[in-house]
Amino acid sequence: MTVRVRVPASSSNLGSGFDCIGIAIDRWLSASVTLHNAVSAFSISRRGKLSAVRVRADQDLFTRGFRAACGAAGAVLPAGVTIDATSDIPVGCGLGSSAAAIVAGALLADTALGLGLSRAQILEIGTTIEGHPDNVAPAVYGGAVLSVHTPTGLVASPLAVAAGIELLIAVPPFPNDTKAARAALPQTLPHSDAVVAAGRAAALVQGLATGDGALLTAALDDVLHVPFRRGRIPGYDAVVHAARAAGAFGATLSGAGSAVLAIAPRERSTGVGAAMIAAWREIGIAAELIKCSSAVAGASVTTVPDTTHHARRTTHDSSVTKETS
Repeated sequence: MTVRVRVPASSSNLGSGFDCIGIAIDRWLSASVTLHNAVSAFSISRRGKLSAVRVRADQDLFTRGFRAACGAAGAVLPAGVTIDATSDIPVGCGLGSSAAAIVAGALLADTALGLGLSRAQILEIGTTIEGHPDNVAPAVYGGAVLSVHTPTGLVASPLAVAAGIELLIAVPPFPNDTKAARAALPQTLPHSDAVVAAGRAAALVQGLATGDGALLTAALDDVLHVPFRRGRIPGYDAVVHAARAAGAFGATLSGAGSAVLAIAPRERSTGVGAAMIAAWREIGIAAELIKCSSAVAGASVTTVPDTTHHARRTTHDSSVTKETS
């Protein structure tokens, strides 16, 4: 049996939803796994955007996800694991490439070894490795997702996104060091800033659901992380200003950057995207534009029986509303 997975990119935070809100984006990582007897336990073939990754196979995020899934199920690791992966998700630019790889590894293990893990367990596994669920949840479930740690565990809930808004992500050709970006955050903030942050996070949830421009403008003006990270991204202020001037409700970092995300009324989205790309072009940076105008599905798994006849494929798609397995 051949097992293949397909996992979407994601944009997290969306301004004020720091470490708890993310949305699936229409870029994809695809991977397959082969189990065999070998001296080396793990080997990984990387293509596409993953070609730039230089990490030993035993330390790769695919491997970590695979091993963690086995650990969660109490299963013994196979003697040999070969993962073949390709991706068009920019690496290190705030589009969830790490979360996609972790989720892919965990799902490959779950299906290839028959571990019987639920999507909620896959989310827990990914969050433990990542440290926060904001990218992992949309990678698993698709769409926009709010994830909250509770005394009884991690709870993920789908968020409504109004049909009249569009996300535009301008991706420059350079990454941002996520660890360094997190290290730039202060250990404490004034209580007054926390009050503002709480209000703007609520505004983000309601603004996404209704398309209310005033709420989205407030929500995208974050006080928890963007003020401490924006200086690391050349041209950030110019790109944000250009997006707003072209009619966006606002713009902010996608994750920790380097990509910049804007939310705009659909009728203004073409102009907003062009303005963001032009702003970076003016300082000599050739950025790429990703548009997201509809809900993107979460991770899917396809199994193909190893027979000489035409194999019937069975696809297991994720569902955020009900998870009973």
